[in-house]
Amino acid sequence: MAKGVRPTKTTNQTSSVPEGSESAMSTEPEVTASVDEPRNDPMPMPEPATNRDRLPLSGIRVIDVGNFLAGPYAASILGEFGAEVLKVEHPIGGDPMRRFGTPTTRHDATLAWLSEARNRKSATIDLRQPEGVQLFLKLVAKSDILIENFRPGTMEEWGLSWPTLQAVNPGLIMLRVSGYGQTGPYRRRSGFAHIAHAFSGLSYLAGFPGETPVLPGTAPLGDYIASLFGAVGVLIALRHKELTGRGQLIDVGIYEAVFRILDEIAPAYGLFGKIREREGAGSFVAVPHGHFRTKDGKWVAIACTTDKMFERLAEAMERPELAAPELYGDQRKRLAARDVVNQITIEWVGSLTRDEVMRRCLEKEVPVGPLNSIADMFNDEHFRARGNLARVEAEGVGEVVVPNVIPTLSETPGRVTNLGPPLGNATYEVLRELLDISAEEIKQLRARKII
Repeated sequence: MAKGVRPTKTTNQTSSVPEGSESAMSTEPEVTASVDEPRNDPMPMPEPATNRDRLPLSGIRVIDVGNFLAGPYAASILGEFGAEVLKVEHPIGGDPMRRFGTPTTRHDATLAWLSEARNRKSATIDLRQPEGVQLFLKLVAKSDILIENFRPGTMEEWGLSWPTLQAVNPGLIMLRVSGYGQTGPYRRRSGFAHIAHAFSGLSYLAGFPGETPVLPGTAPLGDYIASLFGAVGVLIALRHKELTGRGQLIDVGIYEAVFRILDEIAPAYGLFGKIREREGAGSFVAVPHGHFRTKDGKWVAIACTTDKMFERLAEAMERPELAAPELYGDQRKRLAARDVVNQITIEWVGSLTRDEVMRRCLEKEVPVGPLNSIADMFNDEHFRARGNLARVEAEGVGEVVVPNVIPTLSETPGRVTNLGPPLGNATYEVLRELLDISAEEIKQLRARKII
């Protein structure tokens, strides 16, 4: 871990495995956590909850039967605020995300799995076998929320259509996330975040004018965004269920979740036929507004979206005359002279170190920020004060640093009790204690590779 980093620390304990079970049977974890004292922050970060009963989603049971991130990340969010999340996986290999990303000392867990499959128990059931389907339906009958992200039609092929699921649990809330949604001519196409970025219009905007469009960051943004919309849908559906007692189906296409956040591109084309093109590190609505390299080879982001902000930047440059109305003090004139204004900014930033640029801009209240690497974040006092990095003990791996819970709630802050679980660590617990299946039956199910 980088020197000087003191993220939030969470520890948990697990029980020993009963004879014949697939792996360690999980118990309610015992959690301790601490948050660094904030610096110059009038509202200290609250202590994370140490009792699940204090959290607002306590008593809600979620089944996550999906793979990778789109959909399952919604379950992670719900789990952070008290929901019990049961990850149902295939007995052989489990979720492919266990092997996606940087490997660890545990054969069934990459760093991506440990971080994003947090706050779960794993139970293995083969949904391709009729007996597995019957076990799953029994589990659905005792749950509140089901999350899946298979290609549309897959659940139906297994005998797990929405009417079938609703028949065993009329109050069930089902979140279905797929590349193109459950309806429409493209519904059966494979869906991944990278494809959704392209189809939604995001990738078209990423890169420099006239050049090859680039990936909009290396993270699967579409998967996260679709899951966030899915989590909002689940919470709305829970409220509806409180009022009516009825569950409902939530349908999210990854591409449409990304399309929803692309501000005015739809009305601009609908009204004026305007197609927004790639703009590199800048913006068509403001200047200077982009990324600028400093004397010491680092980068800063500067955003001057109003005349007042540009006036402050001119003062930071010690060239207040630049903000005169007859020069660049008027937004329209700055935009008309975009290349000139940008070049002035490039030369000024390039003559100073990043720390000097930051100091001068902050003194004049110019919106500025460093382009942080993860190493910068590990050593940043604000990340530390806000508790944005959590240290969690992962079974078979040791301490792992992961992004902490957001949003921060003053009365019921969320928590991370455990990272991505070992495959099948709660199979015996779920079948024996929740579904009341005898130990002998469980032994037989395992012998037939149904679990």
